[in-house]
Amino acid sequence: MTGEHGKDAAGRGVVWALVRPVWRTLPWRALGAAGAVGLLLAGTSRLLSGGPTPWLTLVLLRAAALVGALGLAFLLDDPARHLTAPVPTRRPLRQALRAALVAPPVALWWAAVLLLAPAEVRPPVAGVTVEAAATCALAFAGAAAAVRLTREQRPGQAVAAALLTSAVLAPLLLPDGWELFVPAEDPAWDAAHGRWALVSVAAVVAWGLCGPEPSARRARVKGPGGRRAGSSA
Repeated sequence: MTGEHGKDAAGRGVVWALVRPVWRTLPWRALGAAGAVGLLLAGTSRLLSGGPTPWLTLVLLRAAALVGALGLAFLLDDPARHLTAPVPTRRPLRQALRAALVAPPVALWWAAVLLLAPAEVRPPVAGVTVEAAATCALAFAGAAAAVRLTREQRPGQAVAAALLTSAVLAPLLLPDGWELFVPAEDPAWDAAHGRWALVSVAAVVAWGLCGPEPSARRARVKGPGGRRAGSSA
């Protein structure tokens, strides 16, 4: 028991030691720019002379969520990915730490986005939040896949482009019965958001599969005596 508690304490100590350097390497410029554009989009509905409609408000909220996800596509960018010294923590833990550090400001940002939408035409908050969460999860999973499958130090631009392209093509290519972008008054609203929840689960599973380092890379980063050391990616 003592040994297990010691390992847990050591693990927590390593995580806390990583917080400051990871915080400094987060892409705050990309996240800030995406957040500002998202807020502007959400606030546009209040500036219309004829007043916002429920459909336009929903479209603007979806656009804001997409822009926020485009910012999160840069979350795993690291210019020093192949240059910094190895660290004794696995890649999934480092990626999860990045996600955990940005989660509170992203949640506050999304709350502000929702409040900017006029209450009288605001779509159901739970449903549109599920859409936003799924879109952000897809962005993070795409970034994790890019890190796993390529050696790009900054894959965010390619991930953002792929996410934007998918968002444009999805309404045209989705099969019948799998509509995702439905109006709030549509009877299929609840069913569509069940599918959005499935998209979120699939994105989390994809991240789980792409998070660990490839076996070949693990072999390359083993230290003296066969002990494994992490990488900076």
